[in-house]
Amino acid sequence: MAQETLKLETIGSNKDPNKTEKGVIDDYDPHLHREIESPTTNTETLIHLLKGCLGTGILAMPEAFKLSGMINGIISTFLIGALCTYCLHVLVKAQYVMCKKLKVSLLTYPDSMKIACEMGPSCFRGFAPYAPALTNFFLIFYQMGICCVYVVFVGKNLKYIGDVYTVLPLSVYMLIIFVPFVLIICVKNLKLLAPFSILANIITLVTFGVVCYYIFQNLDKFSDRPAVGSITDYPLYFGTTLFSLQAVGVVIALENNMATPKNFRQPMGVLNIGMVLVTIVYVGMGMMGYWKYGDKINSSITMNFPINEILAQVIIISYSIAIYISYGLQGYVPVQIMWSNYIAKRLEDASEKKKTFYEYLLRIVCVIITFVLAISVPLLGLFISLVGSFCLSALGIAFPALIELCANWPEKSNPRTWIFWQDMLLIVIGVIGLSAGSYSAIYEIARQLSSGNY
Repeated sequence: MAQETLKLETIGSNKDPNKTEKGVIDDYDPHLHREIESPTTNTETLIHLLKGCLGTGILAMPEAFKLSGMINGIISTFLIGALCTYCLHVLVKAQYVMCKKLKVSLLTYPDSMKIACEMGPSCFRGFAPYAPALTNFFLIFYQMGICCVYVVFVGKNLKYIGDVYTVLPLSVYMLIIFVPFVLIICVKNLKLLAPFSILANIITLVTFGVVCYYIFQNLDKFSDRPAVGSITDYPLYFGTTLFSLQAVGVVIALENNMATPKNFRQPMGVLNIGMVLVTIVYVGMGMMGYWKYGDKINSSITMNFPINEILAQVIIISYSIAIYISYGLQGYVPVQIMWSNYIAKRLEDASEKKKTFYEYLLRIVCVIITFVLAISVPLLGLFISLVGSFCLSALGIAFPALIELCANWPEKSNPRTWIFWQDMLLIVIGVIGLSAGSYSAIYEIARQLSSGNY
């Protein structure tokens, strides 16, 4: 892999990939040159995809439907699910094209952005050196945002239970859980977390069962819910839904680790089947949760459960534990990006003891940052919408389109081809989603904080 990285850098900096001989490009299949220690089967990949997509976002979907309206929410969620799926296809296919041109087996997302800019129109080539840093920024922001969401989720749910017995501010509950969160992110070996992840998956399935138990009781008339919400609230809905459905980092990792990666993008392949199932589950949860609770729905549907019931208390605590375990996995990603790409390089001559100290310090600082943000902005639904709009509009929509446009330039992507204008449209959608969604979320966060309504 080190040799491939060196080769990638040489090609990217000294040679125009578009001038590679066509016959050589066509004969090289990146999938056949991947060296994977423990490749996953199609079924295993599908299970991992479902796990990666079914997180805290699903419990926020009923509130998203309140913002969009019932019928609009159903239709829009299917459309956003189709958009996310298509953009993932675009990204995976474009990476394959670039690997084929460069004759390497794998490319990371940041490297894909860099090489794409070097391959594309001349106006992008000056941006190529900065593309990996920008991509890493969005990846770090996204993963840290998820960690903030997890902290707010656990803190708010514990307060929801705690208020039955005593009255304490939300910040106290967050401070109580600070040390456990530090301890779990300091676990460097993810294999140690594997048994706990299995437990978290079981808890998640049980939680969904209990959610169904509560929401299918005493439903109002379906027609009582407005079909369409306010247009000003739609960007918030878009951000929440994008946060819930888009799993660009997970998808790249899963496709790279498959034993049969060609099956990933087939019409009845892992990606399509997984995303169809995920979208149906999200539509069902959003529709039924909003149908049951209407405008009284909370940012997490668990906080609509009858809190005096023991079942509700047990399931809320259990799911909070599952999210706590997931924090260790989600926090691992930004730590690795920052450590591998920026910090470790500056400590090459340092002793192992000093390196270990700084790595643990980085992990603790990451937890502190997420807790400071969570305590400062304890607005779960709006935090989800902000992260979805700001990060995933770029990582999940605009960047894949840009990579595809550049990877196929100029043979298959130029102003006279359909793929060029299709990618331009996706880039525009991504920019609008990022701008409108982020503005709406930040504006609403500022308004609620200033009014003390949180």
